[in-house]
Amino acid sequence: MTDLIEPTSSSLDQQLCFALYSTSRTFTKVYSRYLCDLGLTYPQYLAMLVLWETDGLNVKEIADRLNLEGATATPLIQRLVRLGLVYKKRSQDDERCQDVFVSESGAALREKAMEITNKLGKLLNLSEEQAGNLLAETKALRATLQAAI
Repeated sequence: MTDLIEPTSSSLDQQLCFALYSTSRTFTKVYSRYLCDLGLTYPQYLAMLVLWETDGLNVKEIADRLNLEGATATPLIQRLVRLGLVYKKRSQDDERCQDVFVSESGAALREKAMEITNKLGKLLNLSEEQAGNLLAETKALRATLQAAI
């Protein structure tokens, strides 16, 4: 099985790790072109996706969902605050923490952002079944790798 994951060939094009890495970078570039019209970077878009899904998370929870370090997520959230897309409010559960909420402007941006998802879906030209299978396989691969950390 190891040979299927990382072939013994030293050819870059035969490395699964590079195929995933370069695909991820290309995905980000394509998304970035669309997100430019919304004034968002790709990481900002991902943070907004998390908050559109579950509003009122703290920075650590957002970082965990995005698989980021807290020190990376904090400036990301600060930029979203400066853009007026989110705001912070002292947590009722722990006064030392601040929860992050989507503002009216941030909520209004959601519909436009979902149009991007539709555009990419058309660009990829995958059936729902193909997309679902690819997503499931990618998540399983990520889980296996995370277990090794």
